[in-house]
Amino acid sequence: MRINRLREMDEAELAFAGIARQAELIAAREISSRELVELCLDRIAHHDAQLNSFRVVFAERARLEAEQADARGGAGGERPLLGVPIAVKDDADVAGEVTLFGTAADDRPAQADSEVVRRLRAAGAVIIGVTNAPELLLWPFTESAAHGITRNPWDLGRTPGGSSGGSGAAVAAGLVGAALGSDGAGSIRIPAACCGLFGLKPQRDRISIAPHSDADHAWHGLAVYGPLARRVADAALFLDVTAHDGGSFLRAARGAPGHLRIAMSLRPPPPQSVDDEARRAVEEAAATLRSLGHTVEQRDPPWLRALPHVSVRYLRGARESGRALPFPERYEDRTRAVMRLGDLIPEGLLAAARAREHGVAAKLGELFADFDVLLTPVLARAAVEVGRWAGRGALMTLDGVSRYTLSPLLSAWNVTGQPACAVPAAYSADGLPLAVQLVGRPDDEATLLALAAQLEAEREWPSERPPGLP
Repeated sequence: MRINRLREMDEAELAFAGIARQAELIAAREISSRELVELCLDRIAHHDAQLNSFRVVFAERARLEAEQADARGGAGGERPLLGVPIAVKDDADVAGEVTLFGTAADDRPAQADSEVVRRLRAAGAVIIGVTNAPELLLWPFTESAAHGITRNPWDLGRTPGGSSGGSGAAVAAGLVGAALGSDGAGSIRIPAACCGLFGLKPQRDRISIAPHSDADHAWHGLAVYGPLARRVADAALFLDVTAHDGGSFLRAARGAPGHLRIAMSLRPPPPQSVDDEARRAVEEAAATLRSLGHTVEQRDPPWLRALPHVSVRYLRGARESGRALPFPERYEDRTRAVMRLGDLIPEGLLAAARAREHGVAAKLGELFADFDVLLTPVLARAAVEVGRWAGRGALMTLDGVSRYTLSPLLSAWNVTGQPACAVPAAYSADGLPLAVQLVGRPDDEATLLALAAQLEAEREWPSERPPGLP
């Protein structure tokens, strides 16, 4: 299949262009939605046998939706994502498809789209497929007995992270321009960091989780939906069309952040530590920010205040989400063990954790009286090898992944609910992406998007692609 109407952009350039540019090209009639969908399907057919980023691909449905988008565009219809392919994670309902949450424990097709999927469709997007996730979304790697191992396009021997690892791998490989992820303790930011992408955890309640609730699949308020994308503008456009209150996030991403006061923390609580390469990525980002006129100072938040509240809500959330599916006997032993840990947490302890959220947020938020943004690492090191925790029990896996993901640095902001993002920053000696985290004040995605876009213009990470991928 060849793109016929392009003159200055080849197929690979189009595949990696991102959804904002793809939408512009379709609106200008320089390409058709059908051509773009065929390109994505062709790339999935060629590359995903190795990556395993998609659980299901809606090939014929996507072609039909593309033709409808082209007809609508030909009749003068205008929508922000008209005809642009988007992938969604396996925790968002797509009408007629079973939502599996990375398991094999359900067989009931969804009767309707989740609200976030409905909003994407209303913006004109073509839902091209559902991406892989670990079982019950529990892990920062994407491997399961039910759906196999998802691999990182930068190195097939490494993980793309999790739990939104399928979404991250698909976007990084240019199989789709952006994808929906979800983040309950770093599950957007971790794959973004592993795969060299921009990943945004929005403010809690910015994007509806309906028809799911805090209890059944959102880990008692920890988890939110958000985008993984190659460019900040793509994530901002995604947020514009999916947010409860609409907004002007794309305008914010295209604006100047002004002079910002930025706190930098490189000291997670023991026994966690940051390796030299991850440290270097943060220090280089800090130097770049200073060169752009921002003030950067060392300041460490009280990380440990959030950690017990994360553990209680995560474990009870695993218990409830696991029990919500009809065939729990199909779970892996490790998943059942995590659910049993959740059984040990009484209602009173869960209620206390939720009740203390405001106090934890206030204590962590003291930093933002003096600073506009917090800068930290995302991971202790670059993406680890696939199978690192294969065959391990629940407790050993929980201990290992908490050290790898620097758990308090990521999950603290799931407790407070405020926005945070992963921004590509450097490469390891092995050529793997390294990232930094930016955390904003509550409800202030706009500042994060403007600052990340400024770093993107300086760093030019969207021009860099995984080796060996045309």
